[in-house]
Amino acid sequence: MYKIFFVILFLFSLHVNANVLQKTIDNAPIGAIIKLSHGIYSGNIVINKPITLVGQGEKTLIKGENKGSVITINSSHVTLKNLKIIKSGNRLENFDSAIFVKDAQHINIENCVIDESLFGIFMDSVSSSSITKNKISSNGESVGLRGDAIRLWFSHNNLIKNNIIKKSRDVVLMRSHNNTIEDNQIEKGRYAIYNYHSKNNKIKNNIVKDSAVGIFVQASLDIEISKNTIKGYHGAPTSMGILLMGTSNTKVEQNILVQCNQALYIDNSPMEIDTKNWILDNKIMYSTRGLDFRGKSLQNVIRRNTLLGNMDNIMTDSHKGRTNENDITGNYWDDYEGFDLNKDNIGDNPYKKYLYLDQLWVKNPELRFFYGSPLYSMLNFLLKLAPFMEPIFVIEDKKPIFNNKF
Repeated sequence: MYKIFFVILFLFSLHVNANVLQKTIDNAPIGAIIKLSHGIYSGNIVINKPITLVGQGEKTLIKGENKGSVITINSSHVTLKNLKIIKSGNRLENFDSAIFVKDAQHINIENCVIDESLFGIFMDSVSSSSITKNKISSNGESVGLRGDAIRLWFSHNNLIKNNIIKKSRDVVLMRSHNNTIEDNQIEKGRYAIYNYHSKNNKIKNNIVKDSAVGIFVQASLDIEISKNTIKGYHGAPTSMGILLMGTSNTKVEQNILVQCNQALYIDNSPMEIDTKNWILDNKIMYSTRGLDFRGKSLQNVIRRNTLLGNMDNIMTDSHKGRTNENDITGNYWDDYEGFDLNKDNIGDNPYKKYLYLDQLWVKNPELRFFYGSPLYSMLNFLLKLAPFMEPIFVIEDKKPIFNNKF
């Protein structure tokens, strides 16, 4: 049975001297449970042993000194619960954080509120740990001057679940494997979730709103992206739903992508030889571009997706015209021009996509100013009837779904 330590503030006390909390932690035996009452506790504390620190919710405030990290953890088996943590430093190069953890296992951060800090939770070489049910925001600066809400660096087998993250920069997994990010709500960030040089991570059931990029997976392998809902942010220069860059053997399944400039952006993916990416059963709707292929993006399996209400369902900048080397079949395209006479819900003719006037602004981005104008629409229609320039063939779906049941 762990010994329980109580730190009690008198009702008339507004602050606790910094060394009181630090001394309590230093004097506590290994495995102690330290319960904090309501009050304001000075931060910049260091935890070097297995303990549990439990507060009473937002009225238990640990306040930093506007420099360094508010709480630094250098031990395994530490739990922080029911605390409000504010006022880290603002030095990006020092990774000033509300909570900074290094070289540890079995860290549990639960039901904490993190605000007015640069980085929220920074885990460096941390494994088998959990970050759950927290509310995290950054320092109120412009997005480029914020730190990340959560960053995992060389950290494996961790769970990030049921957090609410607003007005931060990114949630980052960098060279971190076998982690799960699920059931989080993320709003008004840069890359809501950024997976870089990492393997076997699962990103599922998250709700992302108003971020420049919803989910960005770069130079990674064996990633699962499933059942996320991503609503784009038209005020951002990019506003991408899911961005795959140099990514192999990734599964993108049952996601909902809406109101993005580019809903699903595929750039040089898959990268590894003899691998594929699987893009299945997604709903890609009401965006400027639905599927956007860049570079050498071949061997993607794209099936049973719904593309509805997009300005362009599919687009490519490939000058070699190899986009059709992807396995694209059995999708619903709302611009399909065909029939289903035998009523099997498969179009009698293949869905084929060509670039007519579109190819001009694909190669000359400044011409996008005219995109969607009446003149553009009329010229594009005339080119389909009597092309005076050779159209670029993009893809063929040999078994397009005829009737959308969504």
